[in-house]
Amino acid sequence: MKKYLVIVSALAMTATTASAGGIERRGDPSVILFEKSRNYVEFSVAHVDPSVSGEPLAGIPTGPTGNIQRSYRSFAGGFKTDVTDRLTLGLVIDEPVGVKVDYRTPPASLGGAFFGTSNAEISSIAITALAKYQTTDRFSVYGGLRYMGLDGNVLILSPATTGDPLGGPGPYSLDVDKDYQLGYLLGAAYEIPDIALRVALTYESETEHDFKDNTGAPFKVEIPRAVTLRAQTGIAANTLLFGSIRWREWTKFKIQPGDFFELVPGFGAVNVPIASEPKDIWTYELGIGRKFSENWSGAFILGYEKDQDEQVGNLSGKDGYISYGLAATYETDKIRITTGIRYFDLGDADSTVTAFSDNSALAVATMVGFKF
Repeated sequence: MKKYLVIVSALAMTATTASAGGIERRGDPSVILFEKSRNYVEFSVAHVDPSVSGEPLAGIPTGPTGNIQRSYRSFAGGFKTDVTDRLTLGLVIDEPVGVKVDYRTPPASLGGAFFGTSNAEISSIAITALAKYQTTDRFSVYGGLRYMGLDGNVLILSPATTGDPLGGPGPYSLDVDKDYQLGYLLGAAYEIPDIALRVALTYESETEHDFKDNTGAPFKVEIPRAVTLRAQTGIAANTLLFGSIRWREWTKFKIQPGDFFELVPGFGAVNVPIASEPKDIWTYELGIGRKFSENWSGAFILGYEKDQDEQVGNLSGKDGYISYGLAATYETDKIRITTGIRYFDLGDADSTVTAFSDNSALAVATMVGFKF
């Protein structure tokens, strides 16, 4: 049962959070600390292919958006070592957040979408150093420091946006270099190895990144704090039930350079966020895994985020989801290979000018781990 607990952890991590709340791409990195081999190295890659499109709202004289989301790949790697029977150290490098949006239709002036030709990209890299101390046979505490870099670029062209508060509509563009900031995480876990039970609670702090707009004026972007509760337990021979609840304070996320304006009838040019989230977001996962033979295991995973019923940004186009995932692992004494596939049924959403519907995403991921 101890060995099987590790296998299902790998299955759950490979089922990527590709369409999770806000701009999240990966969750809590502390799972690697619970690997049972003395030394362990892992590498993973996920390919995500979203499809998000919409039609103009009533009274908006523009065309449909086409698919505004680009496919992307996300990479991660990690290492852990048991220094003593009680002390474990780990290191994780990943891409925790990101955005890749592209309105490939013509601009509204040529009969295309309201935001036709607009695009935006946010990329990140994080290095997280971790340590876990086993206080008793059942309790452990862990924590670490995360050094995270964030950068991005945006081009927005619409009949209602401008970079000049004294002028008419026009394109707005901004490109900011990567800004690195330090955050931390803390957690505690309770385990009963004989029945493969583990309950772990992890807190991840916010990181606040400093950028400058085209005029040189500073503005900040906060990647907000998060709390994750993970639990798993054996329910029968070679069968494990596992799940997680994750909360992230996405109401703290806002990209609002001082030189970006929206033209509002009766008010003129108003400084507004390019992107933001109206509510904090809860993400739920529940799965069941089974060991089929000495080398093969599999799992089925359900995911859920509630539809917030709030207006979304024009660079988002989605609100909540239900996901269905399958994963399989082949493992020997030295190597573990896990492959997962996950389908996201993305919730319908309305922006200020577009009704997005019938959206989805497909994610395929592979993780390879080496034990020594």
